[in-house]
Amino acid sequence: MQEEHHTKESTKPIDPAEIIRPIIPVHVKLQSIWQRLLAHIKHLKKPKKKKSKKLKKKKPKWLVWTLWVLGLPSGAVTLFVLGWFGYAAMDMPDTAPLWAPDSTPQIVILDRHGREILRKGGAKAKPVDLNALPASLSNGLIAIEDKRFYKHPGFDPIGLARAAKANYQAGRIVQGGSTLTQQLAKNVFLTRERTLKRKTQEIMFAVWLELRMSKQEILETYLSRVYFGGGTIGIESGAQRFFNKPAKDLNTSEAALLVGLLQAPDRLNPLKNRRRSSERTALVLSAMRAQGYLSQFEWEQAMKAPIEIEPLAVNTNGGAGYFTDWVLATMDKNIGQPHSDITIQTSLDLEMQKRAETAVQTGLDNKRNAQQAALMTFDGDGAVRAMVGGVDYRHSSYNRALSGNRQPGSAFKPFVYLAALQSGFSPWKIYEDKPIEVDGWKPGNFSNEYLGEMSMEKALALSINTVAVQVNEAIGRDKVVATATSLGLGNLQPYASLALGAQEMSLYDLTAAYVPFANWGYSITPHAIEAIYSTDGDVLYSHAAHEKKQVLDTRTLGEINAMLQTVVRSGTGKAAQIYGRDVAGKTGTTNDYRDAWFVGYTADFVTGVWVGNDDNSKMARVTGGTIPARIWQDYMSVALQDVPEANLPTITRPVLFAKDRKLEILLADLERALPPILP
Repeated sequence: MQEEHHTKESTKPIDPAEIIRPIIPVHVKLQSIWQRLLAHIKHLKKPKKKKSKKLKKKKPKWLVWTLWVLGLPSGAVTLFVLGWFGYAAMDMPDTAPLWAPDSTPQIVILDRHGREILRKGGAKAKPVDLNALPASLSNGLIAIEDKRFYKHPGFDPIGLARAAKANYQAGRIVQGGSTLTQQLAKNVFLTRERTLKRKTQEIMFAVWLELRMSKQEILETYLSRVYFGGGTIGIESGAQRFFNKPAKDLNTSEAALLVGLLQAPDRLNPLKNRRRSSERTALVLSAMRAQGYLSQFEWEQAMKAPIEIEPLAVNTNGGAGYFTDWVLATMDKNIGQPHSDITIQTSLDLEMQKRAETAVQTGLDNKRNAQQAALMTFDGDGAVRAMVGGVDYRHSSYNRALSGNRQPGSAFKPFVYLAALQSGFSPWKIYEDKPIEVDGWKPGNFSNEYLGEMSMEKALALSINTVAVQVNEAIGRDKVVATATSLGLGNLQPYASLALGAQEMSLYDLTAAYVPFANWGYSITPHAIEAIYSTDGDVLYSHAAHEKKQVLDTRTLGEINAMLQTVVRSGTGKAAQIYGRDVAGKTGTTNDYRDAWFVGYTADFVTGVWVGNDDNSKMARVTGGTIPARIWQDYMSVALQDVPEANLPTITRPVLFAKDRKLEILLADLERALPPILP
């Protein structure tokens, strides 16, 4: 058996390498890896024999070094990018909110005394079926927000590069470069902060969404989560909020308005700024036309079609809808989209609001074609106490107090005379009421009569146009613009007609500019929201009372108040008198009786009233001293019932003018005792 086994082993072929392989000593095997590596390197450094010329030549060392140098930065960049994405992924939010059933946050708006004005939200978010919606909705969304939506993997490098270039050229952020998928990721998972880390997480979430969902599912989820401002979430809620109809019934123009609103829900809110909203809507329609979603005929029809805003009535307090619309839009600016229930504490006085609404509704006269009105009340700190944007919010949600820019007429004259007083003029400086001409323009008086010499005080009281223009030219138009700007009336141009209030402004801005006359000359920050609280009591926003800055000195303030008191006591504003109260103010009437104004104030409140028509049609001899002044008096006399009497800061007139004023007051009292003259 042993011989047989030996024979089998001897027949096994022998590997020559086994014969010539050297035996490695034990001490070498026991060396560390580093010692063996060092020995190998020394061995490589030994001079070698010259190889045959037939062997291939080595690559030049400069080529090797060049390739190595070029590869180092790209490798470093790759490592940095991978490291950055890894860092951003360390605290990625949970993805559960994408699938969990969502509900709109509940928003409660309270007046200054804690009385509830509005409660909205809290309903379950409705799912979206893209096949049941008009194609113009998704087409418009893609056209204006993400035209390569069906081609990119969640983020668009071309769009990001374009946005980066535009932002660099503008020196500020003017484009975002985010895709619809990125916007969805941001809305659902991330915060509003603008950091590189958050942007990185946004891209990572977008790619993840693209891998998990189809393009149609992404659009449906986006439209169910999109924010339209004012606590309104989802396309169904948006359609109801602005058009009081389901999303499936939206026409092309309405869909374009909602799609355009998404860029800036506060700034583009049609209830707050119709001009900007309409411009954005036109931009969306043009983008749809450029990308082939609309034919030329369809585009023209959509551009011409009127868009009627008819919001879903959510208020139980009538005209306060104008106020709450504004508050909800302002909330967006202060805290963005709320993700939990919140309470908004406002400056509104609900009792004053109701009295203002009643005064507006009962004070208009359809027989004289005075069909619309607006009213604003501020206190001395600039807080809104009442806001009426129209006769009936249910019939028209258009806020004429905020958005109805009109020419104020003579209601602007106080700023002309204020600039004169600041330039050293006296209220009793004499001017002659006579025909004048300025650069070919010949302004006339409302009565088409000229009364000769008179003081600036009397000229303001009687609203004499020729004297106001003379004063405007004497002190310089730029001085008037600067004075008005210091009180909050910006964007004015130094035209000759500036003195007669020929440049448009809102009732809100004009009334706010009068506030320093009543609060001892201090600037204000007009506001309506005092604070916003979360359900657990955290303060999300608080109105910061700015450091008071005196913009009118005591002497000038006393003089302008004395002049504006004369307007009410013996001038065009006599209908606004309240027994036992210091009242000052100014009337305003534009050409052909298209607009009538009265802005008046006591030591406690400043209230402005505008009367006119939405179609800018003529009224039947309605001036600022008639219907607007009477609305003001009806409202303010009741609003001040429980307010202690206080005097306005004023001055003592010279004896001569004091005697003349007593005669004017006596004549005014006699005139009020006479029966009214019917128009």
